[in-house]
Amino acid sequence: MKVRFLTLLIVLLSSNINSAFAQDLPDFTELVEQNAPAVVNISTVGEAPKTQRRSRPRSDELEEFFRFFGPPNRRGGPSARPARSLGSGFIISKDGYILTNNHVVDGAKEILVRFSDRRELVAKLVGQDVRADLAVLKVETDAVLPTVKIGKSEGLKVGAWVLAIGSPFGFDYSVTAGIVSAKGRSLPTAQNENYVPYIQTDVAINPGNSGGPLFNLAGEVIGINSQIYSNSGGFMGVSFAIPIDVAMEVADQLRAEGRVSRGWLGVMIQEVNRDLAESFGLDRPHGALISKVFENTPAQTGGLQEGDIITKFNGRSIERSSELPQHVGRVQAGALVSLLSLYVTVKL
Repeated sequence: MKVRFLTLLIVLLSSNINSAFAQDLPDFTELVEQNAPAVVNISTVGEAPKTQRRSRPRSDELEEFFRFFGPPNRRGGPSARPARSLGSGFIISKDGYILTNNHVVDGAKEILVRFSDRRELVAKLVGQDVRADLAVLKVETDAVLPTVKIGKSEGLKVGAWVLAIGSPFGFDYSVTAGIVSAKGRSLPTAQNENYVPYIQTDVAINPGNSGGPLFNLAGEVIGINSQIYSNSGGFMGVSFAIPIDVAMEVADQLRAEGRVSRGWLGVMIQEVNRDLAESFGLDRPHGALISKVFENTPAQTGGLQEGDIITKFNGRSIERSSELPQHVGRVQAGALVSLLSLYVTVKL
């Protein structure tokens, strides 16, 4: 009798624990139902691959970053068919503007957009930005299209639940979820530029997810799925999204002008390590150390010199040197900004 009573008690406790745990987990069903119609599949037809192979990345670190161009032509030889690429995107206006990654549509001769109701429309490339890896498309239709709700990525917290909708490997409207692992990640590019403070997540992202939206629990887009970190080309638990705040600034310029204007300081910078921090009398390593000031640049005009350490830009603290280009790049050319170094405060 005692054994049966103890067994029953354990079962009840286990059931209560599982029930309480399940109540703490988010339910994504309503979010998906409301937002899936505003997500699109993108396929492209581009130039046939050339016979020569692509040149190898400049470092093993760059090789780790696998951009989603769809299934590669591994043989490196000529192909009988034009190159096709699969990606995702989402509708940002009822009159047919769509946001996606630049690498999804780069070099395409024709861009085809497929909607949730299986309609297909040819899209026009409005503008593209290689530096932020973003592109804006436009489809012409008499229908009023469903749109996503644009949120804010700046207030996003590490550990928050996020959800992705996209077309991995061409499987339309696949849903994956996870949490924000980190913010402000700096990723190397072939151009050795860094204008995007990426959101790192553990959401499962694969080829075909590129350009798709990353949602918060409120159903707002807070990022655009763009890259993964991988040894094999497949998902390994680390993925990266472009913050929506950055993406919409680029998208607005592409829609208005067809191109993006960015601020430029005119300096070379390096990280402040522990030894440099001690030599400059800093209590800890932070800021961006100026190693060179180019002639006839805003930096020279503003009085910056080699050896200055920039600790603030437009009121924002600079903890790592990689943060400075991200802040400078979000300022339009010709704008008046203020920055703070250990030795001089200037207006550029």
